Amino acid sequence: MNSIVAIVGRPNVGKSTLFNRLIQRREAIVDDVSGVTRDRHYGKSDWNGKEFSLIDTGGYVEGSDDIFEEEIRKQVILALDECDIIVFVVDVTAGITPLDETVAILLRKTKKPVFVAINKVDNAMRESDAYEFYNLGLGDFYTISSINGGGTGELLDALVKEMPEKEEEDTDINPGDELPRFAVVGRPNAGKSSFINALIGKDRNIVTDIAGTTRDTIDTVYNKFGFDFKLVDTAGIRKKSKVKEDIEFYSVMRAVRAIEYCDVAILMIDATRGFEGQDQNIFWLAQKNRKGIVILVNKWDLLDKETNTMKKCEEMIRKEIAPFTDVPIVFTSTITKQRLLKALETAVEVHKSRSNKIATSKLNETMLEVIQSYPPPAVKGKYIKIKYCMQLPTPTPQFAFFANLPQYIRDPYKRFLENKMREIYDFKGVPITIYFRQK
Repeated sequence: MNSIVAIVGRPNVGKSTLFNRLIQRREAIVDDVSGVTRDRHYGKSDWNGKEFSLIDTGGYVEGSDDIFEEEIRKQVILALDECDIIVFVVDVTAGITPLDETVAILLRKTKKPVFVAINKVDNAMRESDAYEFYNLGLGDFYTISSINGGGTGELLDALVKEMPEKEEEDTDINPGDELPRFAVVGRPNAGKSSFINALIGKDRNIVTDIAGTTRDTIDTVYNKFGFDFKLVDTAGIRKKSKVKEDIEFYSVMRAVRAIEYCDVAILMIDATRGFEGQDQNIFWLAQKNRKGIVILVNKWDLLDKETNTMKKCEEMIRKEIAPFTDVPIVFTSTITKQRLLKALETAVEVHKSRSNKIATSKLNETMLEVIQSYPPPAVKGKYIKIKYCMQLPTPTPQFAFFANLPQYIRDPYKRFLENKMREIYDFKGVPITIYFRQK
């Protein structure tokens, strides 16, 4: 599995700015006011061929009467328990504060790798001020500037050295576990445990109307009707601000781990609530991990339906998950057992598509014809020629296209090629990665 890196520190030292820098997206809210980040943000990053998950935590506060700060403090401690590597962010302009010393005491007790990142070091004078932080007793430090990226390369070099080799292969291929793993994920109380119970014909998992009944991931081997795989029932992933109990936070992190560890993520949503923001977060988490994805719209029997209800619902979901709209959507009911086997058949098809290998000769025959008909647009008077393409020897569908000027090929043309590949080959529900390389 991918390593989990937790970014911790007191409020307003630039943790969220560093998080956004590493995932290369403005996902966490950044403001000069302390305490803006109350939830934890999860993201994916990679460096030197190694992928890892990032957690942006709220600022650590000791002895506060504020209910939010107390929750932040508790969940920072839990994040430290679950993560593999810790990045402790401090502010060079403020020097060592009592809160920094409190966090350092906490970190000196852990046996996990701790990297001190001294932020806001954007000139030579501040570089010399950084030596004060040796007094934290955490060893060497890294001077960075989250706002412009200075020094983050050296920090990332050190981080990935602590991660195990062959990270990506371990995530997707498990030598001792030859059966494909299908993780049933979604918000709490969407019907995940009921879905598995209905399939296996017994009450294997506890089911109640109380959200969060399932606390841990539970594996069930399924070998009926010609199917043979492992079903993983996960705890519901709810919006992080709603996670109050310590044990539930552990459940959320285990569910995130289950997504990383599975082959196909079966995303179950509640038809009575629609496709909400947290459903979209779970979808993109699975997509970032390059997992096969099937969307199940459960509790379909509870809706008052008209002629076009299903069509409108499907259009709404595809609009929310754009541009990755080639995802199978199945409307189910665990109570009436409506389309449950159809859901399994679809998940198996997606798993087969995810491991689909295309011969290089066949790929060039079809894709070079498409490229010849619709070549990349010229940039600065220079014409781009793509002469060769191949599928890379990776567990998930990844392709390399070799061109004379790969740096000038833009994302719209990349999406055009991806859509054409989906039309020609069977990659329904499977994320595709395309790279452009120098010929």
